[in-house]
Amino acid sequence: MINADARWLRQARSRLRDADPVLARLIDDRPDFDPRAWMAQLPPMDLFGALLFQVAGQQLSVPATRRTLARIEELFDGRLPSAAELLNVEAGQLRAAGLSWRKVGTLRELAERIADGRIDPDGLSRLPDDEVIAELTAIPGIGPWTVQGALLIALRREDVVLPGDLALRKAVKAAYQLDHLPAEPEVLAIAEKWRPYRSLATSYLFSAAIEFSAAIEPAGAPTDAPLRERSTMAATRAGKGRPR
Repeated sequence: MINADARWLRQARSRLRDADPVLARLIDDRPDFDPRAWMAQLPPMDLFGALLFQVAGQQLSVPATRRTLARIEELFDGRLPSAAELLNVEAGQLRAAGLSWRKVGTLRELAERIADGRIDPDGLSRLPDDEVIAELTAIPGIGPWTVQGALLIALRREDVVLPGDLALRKAVKAAYQLDHLPAEPEVLAIAEKWRPYRSLATSYLFSAAIEFSAAIEPAGAPTDAPLRERSTMAATRAGKGRPR
């Protein structure tokens, strides 16, 4: 008997294959691809943890992000902290773990808003994607890429695309045989045909990115500034292991 996840995946793949011949080729070339396997390589994360993961990875290489997360986990008995726990450690300890002062400020501001009730993670989980993005990007240092990653990781949203992610843009360029690196609006236009399964399509393209020789730069993750973003998640998605 086919379980609900298998039925969903079969339906989503069929829809994407019918909608986009490029994705049809990527899907057919990867018959055993599990789009959710990469999540098993991540530490357990709620919404705050996923945002911490994303903020930590901004403007860092994949190895540097892994080292930073490992040092943060060491401060909290081998796991990522809750918002309240993060506020209970000195800012200097977070800086010593490898976070820049800007990132420390961003995470403490996020944690304070959660702690005092201005942000309700449970309430956010019931909102549409665009409303989640609007609320969280009001915090300095958190941009769309950061929230989009958290939507994928923590909330398991099915229709998320990261148009500013450099690895994804390079994968789109290669897969669609473009003569230029697509900007965010072009990625979004291409991704329109993937609805309502843009997360799955993005997973396939991240998987393909690892195979394109110029798809991923060692510089790592983004700054949440347009056209300068990079991806730590692409390497994690492609089975590179836990980001430590």
